[in-house]
Amino acid sequence: MTLRPTQAALAEVLRKYAIREGEFRLNSGRTSNWYLDGRQVAFRGDCVAIVGDAIVDALAHAGIGADDYDVVGGPVVGAIPVALAVAMVTGKPAFAIRKEAKDHGVGGRIAGVLEARQRVLIVEDTATTGKALVQSLPAVVEMACPIVAISLLLDRGGALGELLAERAIRYVPVLGAPDLGYEYGS
Repeated sequence: MTLRPTQAALAEVLRKYAIREGEFRLNSGRTSNWYLDGRQVAFRGDCVAIVGDAIVDALAHAGIGADDYDVVGGPVVGAIPVALAVAMVTGKPAFAIRKEAKDHGVGGRIAGVLEARQRVLIVEDTATTGKALVQSLPAVVEMACPIVAISLLLDRGGALGELLAERAIRYVPVLGAPDLGYEYGS
């Protein structure tokens, strides 16, 4: 498969800055001979536009435009720079979903700009099983915010789409593990 220009640009910087080979234990508990630390790209000033453009282009290719969602966000920590990159490209506000609610200040699991009933785009840097991503979604659903889609820079596991389809959530990854020369779930 030929990559679109935004996908190719993202793949290039992921290969250059974010992929490590060796033996790694993943959040899913599995071990892998490669690891993608998407934050090594998403937190780089010289890559922010690449990240934002790649997500926005993937969504457009799937028929989802910036007018289809009001706000962009995702779970801490990997989603924060991805959400900000999309916010920069689209002008949309952004938010982050904490793992646990704060018991001080305004409290809650949401940090940033999210109001009840806003249409939400959820983003993330990478996922293998998507367990942590799916566990973050109730914080948004509890605010009566419809989830328009979930998009991430790299799907390394290949099974998240099916899991989200069971929840009637559109899934739009920019790249899959095979786009970087790896097998899904490897």
